[in-house]
Amino acid sequence: MNYFGDTCSGADRIDLENPSVIGFFQESFAKYWNVDAFTDYNGETLKYGDVAKLVDRFHFMFRAMGLEPQDKVAICGRNCSMWAVSFLAVFTYGAVPVPVLNDFQPDYIHNIVEHSDAKLLFVGKALFTKLNADLMPHLEGIVSIEDAQILVSRNQGLSSFVYNESGNVSPDTLSYYVEKDAHELAILNYTSGTTSAPKGVMVPYRAIRTILIYSHNTVPMKPGSSTVNILPLAHMFGLMFELLYEIILGCHIHFLNRVPSPNIIFKSFAEFKPTLIITVPLVLEKIICKMIFPQLEKRSMRIALKTPIISRCIKNRIKNRLVNAFGGNMLEVIVGGAALNPEVEDFLHDIRFPYLVGYGMTECAPLIAYSHWYEFVKGSCSRAITGVQVRIEPFDSGEVGEILVKGDNVMLGYYKNPQATASVLDADGWLHTGDVGYIDKDGNIFIRGRIKNLILGPSGQNIYPEEIENKFNMQPYVQESVVIREKDGKLVALVYPAADALKEAQIDPSSLPAIMEQNRKNVNSQISSYEQIAAVRIVDKEFEKTPKKSIKRFLYQPK
Repeated sequence: MNYFGDTCSGADRIDLENPSVIGFFQESFAKYWNVDAFTDYNGETLKYGDVAKLVDRFHFMFRAMGLEPQDKVAICGRNCSMWAVSFLAVFTYGAVPVPVLNDFQPDYIHNIVEHSDAKLLFVGKALFTKLNADLMPHLEGIVSIEDAQILVSRNQGLSSFVYNESGNVSPDTLSYYVEKDAHELAILNYTSGTTSAPKGVMVPYRAIRTILIYSHNTVPMKPGSSTVNILPLAHMFGLMFELLYEIILGCHIHFLNRVPSPNIIFKSFAEFKPTLIITVPLVLEKIICKMIFPQLEKRSMRIALKTPIISRCIKNRIKNRLVNAFGGNMLEVIVGGAALNPEVEDFLHDIRFPYLVGYGMTECAPLIAYSHWYEFVKGSCSRAITGVQVRIEPFDSGEVGEILVKGDNVMLGYYKNPQATASVLDADGWLHTGDVGYIDKDGNIFIRGRIKNLILGPSGQNIYPEEIENKFNMQPYVQESVVIREKDGKLVALVYPAADALKEAQIDPSSLPAIMEQNRKNVNSQISSYEQIAAVRIVDKEFEKTPKKSIKRFLYQPK
């Protein structure tokens, strides 16, 4: 069902010469007025004109309560059409959206809302029941994401607000605020890092503009393309590449409105046939380790794969099966947020699957590097995007060191945290990413790990725990792992077993220690003497993760 009953038609691309980022969205609403914009899973569809009318309604509310450009508005709820509408209303008004992850604990949400100086909070009704408005005293109002109901008001204009729908909103009457300066704050996005508490990343309009223009000119999408939203919109990766970029292209975005389990994801892929898929490594790794690798271990398959012609036919068939699993219409799969397991990547490269690994971080809005899948170099995370400089600050005389980034995509700093800002942004404008890696002669960036995760070996050798974990994760009955150094200096692998695989193989839990001990020996045979794992410790629940599905490592370090 449609809110206003418009009919669908085509439209041209927007004008990227517009100096205003807000103008990109105003123009997109007008050009794609009758084109499907947002669809909730098993729910209603909004056209771009419908979105514009709802945005206009929120603007009336903002004016009634006296909201000013650059005022902060927090948004916290599950991904859905009205989350996107709420964000767009705040953004096009010239206020500063503060996306907050729906799965943060209530105390975290209270702290972020207060720290951000938000005057208004859009929130899902289910989450609202868990929050305490008294712990967010600076808020002037709380509004339901689902239906715009005013849940709490401490503002006279908001309390007395009644929307009088004039019905005169049209492509010719859209008029939104325009940012005054490209260096003004556009979005305040709180990180959910693996090594520390959230920090408010101040993303300026220039950063949004840089990423949108580059993506518009480079990433293979076109008006009318179908996409499926999987990643959290409160995270910069999902926000930019599963919402904002698609809107300026006139794409049709499908929201899953729930925790995206593999079954729901692939059911939606089959139904909506997305042309571009943005995902984190965990999704790809689960598919291949569960669907593909067990088949390849069969004796008849191993024999067939040794015959070149038959091997190529089998690999083509597997590739087609994977493409069909993703809906059969995708041009490429972009992987980001964490490293892809080397064994899985070797396999994807071998079957010529159209994937690539990009590189980014919230502090860079978020894109740093991207390469088309047919140009992508295995093991890398692509090349720096146009207009962005990347260099290595070596640890010593070698080529490996910290990755530094400079360009219009780089943040203004951390909100109300000058000390943290100074620790990563130097006087020359270089952002110190905290990632360790090197750049080859062709500009491809290779990441070894995080500086904070780096472990020094007995003679000062650099040990990258992520590389050891990748080897552990490919061992039998291992779901995931974390390598830590105990207080006595020995390396220990914390391992969460693969419950489904154990159940399917009817493995008795009492056999697990022996299995993991053999896995330890297997891994030690593949790594250097100074990296040897002394013991495996089995954990009984999945490791806590960030929205990018990176493990919150700081929770598992020795106290």
